[in-house]
Amino acid sequence: MKKTSDLLQTLSRYFDVYLPITKGLSINTIRSYQYAFQLLFEYIYSHKNLSPERVYFHDLEGETIEEFLAWLETKRNCSASTRNQRLAAISSFSKYALNKNFSSALIFNTTVLNIPQKKKPKKYPSYFKLEEVSILLKMPDTITDIEKRDRVLLSVLYASGARGQKLCDLTVNDIRFDSKTSLRLIGKGHKARTITIPDNCAKPLKNHLKRNKLDTEMQRSHHVFSSQTHEHMTISCVESIVKKYVSKANIEWPYLFLERHYSPHSFRHSIAVHMLESGIPLPVIKNFLGHSSIETTMIYATVSEDLVNKYLRNRDFLNETVVNDDGIDSSIKLTLLFLEKVMKMK
Repeated sequence: MKKTSDLLQTLSRYFDVYLPITKGLSINTIRSYQYAFQLLFEYIYSHKNLSPERVYFHDLEGETIEEFLAWLETKRNCSASTRNQRLAAISSFSKYALNKNFSSALIFNTTVLNIPQKKKPKKYPSYFKLEEVSILLKMPDTITDIEKRDRVLLSVLYASGARGQKLCDLTVNDIRFDSKTSLRLIGKGHKARTITIPDNCAKPLKNHLKRNKLDTEMQRSHHVFSSQTHEHMTISCVESIVKKYVSKANIEWPYLFLERHYSPHSFRHSIAVHMLESGIPLPVIKNFLGHSSIETTMIYATVSEDLVNKYLRNRDFLNETVVNDDGIDSSIKLTLLFLEKVMKMK
């Protein structure tokens, strides 16, 4: 009878007891960890001719794990992100093994902990150019009810900078029509923020509510945008709408819309970049988007070399707070003027 290695015995307890019961991880997470070791054993068998039951902790010492990670990238074409996920799974097990089998797992644990995560290539958010936004906002015609809805939806998606899901969750009660129209959006961490939208977005939105009989007190809890089958539109429906009009626009303007992938979030990225390009200060954009820190907003200043140079030269704006004599934050007026101009583009 073959003797099971100390590595497999420890690994068995790790997957059968520690991850599901002690840590309470989900089945999908556990499967991801298991797959990391499945690949590791596949590598060891192909390179060292050792089947899993013959692999001991000492077989994972030295450069074995680093060579395995390199194999993932070169032979299996895994990304740096995937490579880091496999390393994280092995690292988690190495810490567990050290507590359960100290003498055998010590060098293995030390080896793994000394392997750094690989820096992932920076990905810049996909966004629409000003010309592309202008085209998209006019793509839906005003003949059918569906396309009338879509035109308003795209307009609000851009003008509000809202995440796609937040647009789905928007109710009539979240809209206040006053001298200036405002939307109440619930962001991450259930934090509410109020943003003001320009008149050339507010008027179509008001007509949309009236057309769909949502402008009465009885409909205050009704969602602003509904699909043909559900009163509460899903994010997948918004994604389909965006994809539909981007595809149509790309056919008519093949030299535009050249990013590999656009999503509802691209509208949020777009307004941030466009506001930066127009000279609106980062703190204003930070508050508009509901970011918790200015560092999150700074990523939008890196999409072009011109923006990088501009914001490296001008750092005083980071602490700007400008209030007019009438007590109205001038950033709101600045934002509205910008949006009015963009959304009137031919």
